[in-house]
Amino acid sequence: MRPRVAGRAVAGTALLAALAGIPGGCAGRRAEAVPTRRVIVLGFDGMDYALTKRLMAEGRLPSFSRLAASGGTFGPLGTAVPPQSPVAWSDFITGLDAGGHGIFDFIHRDPETMVPYLSTSRTEGPKRLLPLGRYQVPLDSGKVELLRRGQAFWELLESRGVRTTIVRIPANFPPSGTAHRELSGMGTPDVLGSYGIFSFLTSAPFTREHDVSGGKVYPVEVVDGVVRTKLYGPDNPFLREKEKVSVDLTVWLDPEEPVAKLAVGDEERLLAAGEWSDWVPLEFPLVPTQALPAEARFYLRSVRPDFELYVSPLNFDPLAPALPISTPASFAAELARAGGRYYTQGMPEDTQALKTGTLTPEEFLAQARIAGGEVIEQWDYVLDRFEGGLLFYYFGNPDQVSHMMWRSMDPGHPAYDAAKDAPFADVIPQVYEELDSLVGRTLGRLGGDATLVVMSDHGFTSWRRSFHLNTWLRENGFLAVLDPGLGSDPGFFANVDWSRTRAYGLGLNGLYVNLRGRERQGTVPAAEREALVEEIAARLLATVDPATGGPAVTKVYRREDFRNEGALEVGPDLVVGYAHGTRGSDESALGEIGPEVITDNRGPWSGDHCMDHETVPGILLTNRPLRRPAPDLRSLGAALVAEFGLEGFPAGPAAGAR
Repeated sequence: MRPRVAGRAVAGTALLAALAGIPGGCAGRRAEAVPTRRVIVLGFDGMDYALTKRLMAEGRLPSFSRLAASGGTFGPLGTAVPPQSPVAWSDFITGLDAGGHGIFDFIHRDPETMVPYLSTSRTEGPKRLLPLGRYQVPLDSGKVELLRRGQAFWELLESRGVRTTIVRIPANFPPSGTAHRELSGMGTPDVLGSYGIFSFLTSAPFTREHDVSGGKVYPVEVVDGVVRTKLYGPDNPFLREKEKVSVDLTVWLDPEEPVAKLAVGDEERLLAAGEWSDWVPLEFPLVPTQALPAEARFYLRSVRPDFELYVSPLNFDPLAPALPISTPASFAAELARAGGRYYTQGMPEDTQALKTGTLTPEEFLAQARIAGGEVIEQWDYVLDRFEGGLLFYYFGNPDQVSHMMWRSMDPGHPAYDAAKDAPFADVIPQVYEELDSLVGRTLGRLGGDATLVVMSDHGFTSWRRSFHLNTWLRENGFLAVLDPGLGSDPGFFANVDWSRTRAYGLGLNGLYVNLRGRERQGTVPAAEREALVEEIAARLLATVDPATGGPAVTKVYRREDFRNEGALEVGPDLVVGYAHGTRGSDESALGEIGPEVITDNRGPWSGDHCMDHETVPGILLTNRPLRRPAPDLRSLGAALVAEFGLEGFPAGPAAGAR
């Protein structure tokens, strides 16, 4: 899952570092090929245990049922604290909890500046630049750094001679370089350095250029049946004054038919209204000798009465990626040469385009099928070339589709509209069926000596109620505002009076003490921190949702409750486990203080899992008993290592809570 509002708002350009000396890939350590057993892990993000079990009982997942009946394992898999995807996958990768691997949320904050940043990677530009007229030349290399700490389970395997292939596992950008082959997944940015910023070009009257969450709207004019405009990339890192790179885009509209021809660079595409293009390679000029390669898909929404064209986020071209996205560097291009270009952006399903009304549900599902279909098609190529060792392969489609379509299965959701939602009631089960078919094909090619593991990082449920944590803190006297009468809070803590604030919320589950000596304007002495944390935790657990009559919060985890302590300084003082069906609001996640504490969730993003972790387990399904039991994500990595007769990988109980 991704908090798209949060992730997009804090993302910055990664190009300055990328174009200033960062190598195009990670060299990786090459283990000698050793005859070994075969272990295949299929990671289905967000596949829910209860829904999976129900569909199996209904006969809709025959391959899952066949696998469960083969003498292996089928059951719930305990998830992370908090159950956010980058946290959960990091638990799995390292065998540590957030206190050890240092990923507590999609976003963290710099306590000195209070600026939020993406939690899994950091980009730094070159420190020395030589000015040459209007240009600047980097004199040293920038870097892109993976912030996840701890040893990955595949690193231990490689060190013992077991070859590993790790495809699209989240929280692994840039790729670790420690597997035989890697392709980065969730956390890989688009060319703008964000989780994905689309463009929408329209000739609708009175439209002005403006930003929407996750995208940008550009007004265009149709003159004599032709649209002449530009596609914009990031700021040109070689210019001293900020200026976005761009390429010309020309669109000729057929005077009678709902058809248009697009031309960008040397590429041309003919599209009918309602049609998606294939991947179109782009080159953004930087300096006379360099250009930034990228790729995009175009969707011609309409030709008339208004011209409307959706342009996907600008992805790194896998044939020539400007940032390291694979190990070895050639692996990304190998996949593209075998099956065509593909989404390199880590979370390609454009949920924001649906949230903002830029795409209809039908159009979003078509785009999600394209993104998910690419991953499924590549699976056969990767499996064909798997000779032994461990192969992990990730599928993010069930998570992203579930976020946007869950209420279609929940008539009790406050935003449920039978006329609009009932036609989509079977969309999520159909995604599960498609993955079941993939499992069936895999079983048919497995061979008798192989172990197959099907797992998910967390489950899913309906998100009915939104908890505005910063509003709760204000109403309970822990946070003060500068202007109590402010009509529309701009977020990013702009209305917070830090001199009178003792605690604040940031991210979907994080609560921080405004600690003196740590936060820029801290007010709480270190000696008073523990008592304040205890008070806030007790009052959160006592908070009743007036709409349900039940608790709004069912778990609160103190920093001290995490079993691993190597990265505790990164995380919040409290992690809030909201009641089943309740989630922290997008607004509060980035420092907005609204008028109400708990509200109905009426947005298109209707399913979620960032709640009490015990209520949203994932699944574990194997074709044979594992040598070592794996009740939760943190123990699964050690269990995979044990399948090769190896020990030494950490695993332990999940964080405690009150």
